Formats: sequence, C-alpha cells, structure tokens
Amino acid sequence: MDSDALAHALRLALDPGSGLDVEALADLARDDEAGDWDIATTAEHLQLSPHTLRYYERVGLVHVERNEAGHRRYGPAAVRRLVFIARMRTSGMSIADLTRYIELADSGAETVPERVDLLRNHREALRRKITDLQLALAATEYKLATYREGPRP
Repeated sequence: MDSDALAHALRLALDPGSGLDVEALADLARDDEAGDWDIATTAEHLQLSPHTLRYYERVGLVHVERNEAGHRRYGPAAVRRLVFIARMRTSGMSIADLTRYIELADSGAETVPERVDLLRNHREALRRKITDLQLALAATEYKLATYREGPRP
C-alpha cells in the first residue's frame, strides 16, 4: 500500500475532533533507520508500560533485538508492530485473536485472506461497540441536560 493510500485509510478511521491526526500516527510508526529505542523510550512513545512490552515479547507478539549488553532494542519494524498491537488491544481484540493474526502475518502472503477475515470480524465488533458507546453517550448527555434545566414544576 502506498503512503497516500495509507494516509487516506487512516483519515477515514480517525475522528477529526479527537485531536489525533495521521502525522501523529506516522510519527509513532517510525519508518526511519535513525536507530533503535530502548524499552523506556519505546514505552513512553507508545504510552505502554515496560511490563506490557515485555509481556508482548514473551507471548510472541513481537520480536525484539538485544544489544551486546543484552538490553532490548526496539527497531522501526518492532515499533510499527507494537503500534498495531496497542491499537488492537485498545479496541478490544483478544490476545488469542491478536496472536492468531500475528502468526498469520508471520506466515507470509498466502495468509492474507485469513487476516482480512479476522480484521473484518473485528471491524464489525468495533462498529457494534461504537454504536453502543454512542447510545451511552447520548444517555449521559440527556441526563446532564436534565440536571442543567433543573427540576420541572
């Protein structure tokens, strides 16, 4: 996928009022070769705990290189994968489904149809969740409006 197509897809997925923009996500995804990040820097940039990063590595969701001293070094590919993992976890994807997706992704191009199916199912679950959250927000707004108006005579 070229960068214009990716930027377009990301714009479609973002709420313009949320304060997020494609450039912020691109910055997180790190496509540079300027060097690797240590665990603290990676955790800070991705807003994840070092414990979470170590867990994702332990369960096989991401492979992390080590330097000569044995310290973790997160390169651009690992950071890009972690950005995806973090977004999927935030959206409610289970570790089991995420593990299956990563296994498929690591198995090569012939698994694309299965990955697409998995992501389509997740997208439908997200749409249902978003609808439920919009209804909950509407109910909250209604209650707040009734409290602003005060008791009725």
